[in-house]
Amino acid sequence: MQTITFPNRNGQGIIMAADINTPAGFDAGQRYPAIVIAHPGGGVKEQAAGLYAAKLAEHGYIAIAFDASYQGASSGEPRQLENPYIRTEDVSAVIDLLTTLPYVDADRIAAMGVCAGGGYAANAAINDHRIKALATVSAVNIGAMFRNGWDGNTPSADAMGLLQYGAQARSNDASAQAMTIPLAPMRKEDAPNAELAEAWEYYHTPRCQHPNAPGFTYARNLTQLVTYDAFNFAEIYLTQPVLTVVGSEAGSKWMSDDLIRRAASTDKTQQVIEGGNHMSFYDVPHYVDAAIAQLVPFFNAKLAG
Repeated sequence: MQTITFPNRNGQGIIMAADINTPAGFDAGQRYPAIVIAHPGGGVKEQAAGLYAAKLAEHGYIAIAFDASYQGASSGEPRQLENPYIRTEDVSAVIDLLTTLPYVDADRIAAMGVCAGGGYAANAAINDHRIKALATVSAVNIGAMFRNGWDGNTPSADAMGLLQYGAQARSNDASAQAMTIPLAPMRKEDAPNAELAEAWEYYHTPRCQHPNAPGFTYARNLTQLVTYDAFNFAEIYLTQPVLTVVGSEAGSKWMSDDLIRRAASTDKTQQVIEGGNHMSFYDVPHYVDAAIAQLVPFFNAKLAG
């Protein structure tokens, strides 16, 4: 694995950080298919995204896990911004880099993501058809989650209060200390269900905590998050092959269902892994291996030379 930095060409002067994983016996004189892996909201490249990158590289891929702009080891102020439009553009910024690497076959690039990273990868695939295949693991459409709740049962109109709170936060930020919101529970007792209690455990205990992943973003971002749709225009423009991997017990499963339903692609598949919840696919070996067992043949078929 090689850690690199490179300029994000989308503006703002951001320098992005990424870990490039290469296959065993890597030969810089050859050209390899590549997979860009987007991390969950509140995560960093050293967590779930990096785990999947390392495992996919074992199967012959250049696999790159990166830190979002304003997060992790990437630059940008203020730290921890979670602007979904920037997160989407970050995926394409990494592809910009890949097209300059002589050992990457620019005609065989795929995108995938975990949790909100899956939604961002989907949105990037809708916009950027250099992406030849899309895969998601425990996908979250972060806008739909803020509008409709973890289980999808809250009416969108109920999120008006979040928009108003975000607007007030922007005014507050201009004259006082920035207001923050959690992207996962900051305390176990704040978790509304067992699945999100596991999210607290993942991010805030030795299970997988990382100093670059404090778990919050800014309330000002609600003015982007609430109205964002990661699957916007998927019915027309998401024509690439799509694979979603999701647990049968995941409260977030409805968002993977929605992606499959809305994608224009005629080559779309959902693999439901029995017994897994949303968090199972972040680091639990049985479920990560089950996801890899679906991802590898998918990418092998769709990125064949």
